[in-house]
Amino acid sequence: MYRLVEEEIDRKTLFRGKILNLRVDHVRLEDGSIHTREIVEHPGAVAILPVSAEGKVCMVRQYRRPIDRPLLEIPAGKLDPGEEPRKCALRELEEETGIVGPRIVELGHIFTSPGFCDEKIFLFLALGGEKNNNRLDSDEFLNLEILSWEELVLRCVSGEIEDAKTVAIVTRARSKVEATFSDKSQGV
Repeated sequence: MYRLVEEEIDRKTLFRGKILNLRVDHVRLEDGSIHTREIVEHPGAVAILPVSAEGKVCMVRQYRRPIDRPLLEIPAGKLDPGEEPRKCALRELEEETGIVGPRIVELGHIFTSPGFCDEKIFLFLALGGEKNNNRLDSDEFLNLEILSWEELVLRCVSGEIEDAKTVAIVTRARSKVEATFSDKSQGV
């Protein structure tokens, strides 16, 4: 059995940016060999699945430079230093969609790409709420798209939705969303 640890020998930050940092670690593996690990440091983020009282999901389509095309995904955003994830989720939801006052359900977190990045995304389900005007950041351009819950699940399962955080949150929220609408259809 392996202990599954890597002993850090040294670390060097190569780049400090607005959104992320890049560092290189030298580590000793269990067999004594020394290897290099390139690591992207990220402050963390939130992702929110907004589902209306009618079972409609508000999605955002926005251009993503690393893949050079738009993606359909759930609202999400980076945590500010010291910001609580729940507070960030409410802020991002209002900024991107204009939705305010939903009931928030915490769904845990995911690590996006732990092979090279420490980004941790906190997942939230936002039920209900009221629609106001969104307040996008100055460098943010997106289109809102409304899908039924069933259509969102089908697009995730079929692979049409390629955004990992969206697929993950649909998986985590599925039983809660379907129970909510099952209860409503039975008059509960």
